[in-house]
Amino acid sequence: MDILAQLNPAQKQAVEAINGPVLILAGPGSGKTRVITHRIAYLIKVVGVNPRRILAVTFTNKAAREMEARLNRLVSGSVQDLTLGTFHAICARILRQDGRAIGIDPKFVIYDDDDQISLLKKSLQELDLDPKQYAPRAIQSAITAAKSQMIGPADYLLHGRSYFEEIVARVYEKYEALLKASSALDFDDLLMKAVQLFRQNPEILARYQSRYLHIQVDEFQDTNLVQYELMKQLAGKHRNICVVGDPDQSIYSWRSADLRNILNFEKDYPDAKIVLLEQNYRSTRMILDAASSVISANKQRKPKDLWTENEPGVPCAVIETYSGEEEAQYVVGEIDNLVRRGEAKPGDCAVMYRTNAQSRLLEEAFIRYGMPYKLVAGTRFYERREVKDIIAYLRLVQNSSDTVSLMRIINVPQRGIGQRSLDELTAWARSQSVPEYRALQLLAESKGSAADLPFSQRTVKALAGFAVMMEKLVEKSRVLNMVELFDLVVEISGYKQYLAGLMDGEERWENVLELRGVAQDYRDRPSGEGLSAFLEGVALVSDVDSLDEKIDAVTLITLHQAKGLEFPVVFMVGMEDGILPHFKSIDDPGQLEEERRLCYVGITRAEKRVYLVRAFRRQLMGSSAVNRPSRFLEDIPSRLTTSQSVWESEDAWDSSAAPAQKPFAPPADIPEFRPGDHVRHEQFGEGVVVSYQKTRADAEVVVAFDGAGVKRLLLSFAKIEKV
Repeated sequence: MDILAQLNPAQKQAVEAINGPVLILAGPGSGKTRVITHRIAYLIKVVGVNPRRILAVTFTNKAAREMEARLNRLVSGSVQDLTLGTFHAICARILRQDGRAIGIDPKFVIYDDDDQISLLKKSLQELDLDPKQYAPRAIQSAITAAKSQMIGPADYLLHGRSYFEEIVARVYEKYEALLKASSALDFDDLLMKAVQLFRQNPEILARYQSRYLHIQVDEFQDTNLVQYELMKQLAGKHRNICVVGDPDQSIYSWRSADLRNILNFEKDYPDAKIVLLEQNYRSTRMILDAASSVISANKQRKPKDLWTENEPGVPCAVIETYSGEEEAQYVVGEIDNLVRRGEAKPGDCAVMYRTNAQSRLLEEAFIRYGMPYKLVAGTRFYERREVKDIIAYLRLVQNSSDTVSLMRIINVPQRGIGQRSLDELTAWARSQSVPEYRALQLLAESKGSAADLPFSQRTVKALAGFAVMMEKLVEKSRVLNMVELFDLVVEISGYKQYLAGLMDGEERWENVLELRGVAQDYRDRPSGEGLSAFLEGVALVSDVDSLDEKIDAVTLITLHQAKGLEFPVVFMVGMEDGILPHFKSIDDPGQLEEERRLCYVGITRAEKRVYLVRAFRRQLMGSSAVNRPSRFLEDIPSRLTTSQSVWESEDAWDSSAAPAQKPFAPPADIPEFRPGDHVRHEQFGEGVVVSYQKTRADAEVVVAFDGAGVKRLLLSFAKIEKV
């Protein structure tokens, strides 16, 4: 019963409700993760359920890791056999074990976004369709939407109403054929094929239904139709399904999340027990009341009465700047003020925005003033060219049918195999009715002879040489552990020497070594199994999974990515109609409600302070416009806010507005430097001054740092000293 000791009455009720369907409506900061983990621990320690018979599903690897760590503290050593992971990871596991029943190779590779676009371009090419006229990205979006509704190519063709939909149907069919030929699945396939497997094989479904006595699903408001169907299938026998979520935080309709899943849960399970988690442990009363005021205007929701025993706190600051540049400058300046006053550290602060395009001005301001920051969803580690190259080699070792990986690295490093040779290879493989990789093997078996082949002697030698190298790697993969195989790939491919010849080769090599560090986690697994697990692990990583919360730097992040996180101080920028709410959503009542939920999610990430910042005039995506303040600001009572204008541009200042104020007050002593001076910065280390220029009230210095590259800094804020 110690498991229940530190829970409030509602949390305790949620943990103890173990029989039949349960819907837990959990407000932000209400201890949702605590309830989920304590519920699993209660099932294991108090009820005596074997961990092997529990399935717990999350939406991110980060959430799964956090849940696993908490469970290990609660029931140490008892959760080894628990099935815990994301929807995609669990489905991948099911398909590797039982997918043969619907024709899926257990060694399938998982194609990421870039791979899908590459394959769609190839599909268009084979159908003689122009990718400039039919954008691969738009077709990918249509196919993803179809798969989330369990609609295959044949059904899509039947339901197509427009000419574009007819094109999508043709490309969809070709795309699926190429996926199958490559023994590959995309992210949507992982879910759809699992449901298909269970529909077509009742005996396989029955095995999983019997195994999982208890099923628990986190973030249920974010499920799509396929995910809902999958959980319904698995819970079909015992019906002990517990879903946790909050309709007010449903913000992913653009990736097919269906709010109706949680709103209609009681219709599918009329005997469901409903538990409300309404006590908030995260935010001050002012922040919580402001958020509740915003969300209460929505109609598609289940009302909750959020409350907290936390201190009242300070009002939300509503800030107006003149331009997007001044907005960014204000944010950096206010964070600097908080740090100077000892009220926050840089790592306590997050700047949130509606669109990725808004991050540019913010990044420039943080760099200019020398303030440390980390950008979530910049170039993701696993999207970097050198990382994707090494992964492509390893994917091809595991699955020779993976044409996308083959075409990516067949001439990286350069082996004299140009695009013309690749086109000839594809055409010849088609004429021989074999995949491209098998065609390479045939060339290798020809012993380099170009007789009766549509290639020059030099091309045959290059193509055959690549095939021989890959066959050696495949052979060695059967006996080497994951790290040994990784090292052999880098060595035998010549990739390290290739990077050494690039200007940024050292930095790229560091990324390869970082990837090798990931491979270390799989070195103790048997040969083959380690490679499969490694490739699956790297394929299912998301942006937020790589967020390092230990670094003392300001977090720049989109509102969509911020869900599930919390920070003492939150700046929400771009609080204007047209940005939040987004201009594409203003005329659609359903979309407008989702934009309001997005605003609610942003405000409720904050523990102590919220800044709602907007610009009078903004240049974004090539156009300049004057936007009215976000309509969501009008929902917040004035007693919960303080308002301030911080316009700096004298020519734009209106005398009827609040007095113009500088975002900062720079100190009077501005140090002087000369080009060539050796200096030290507390974050960037040592460097050499490239240029120095005084401005009206400050000085700007450009420094080439040894490890951090060239930085442009203002001396009133950058802590630089001569060495």
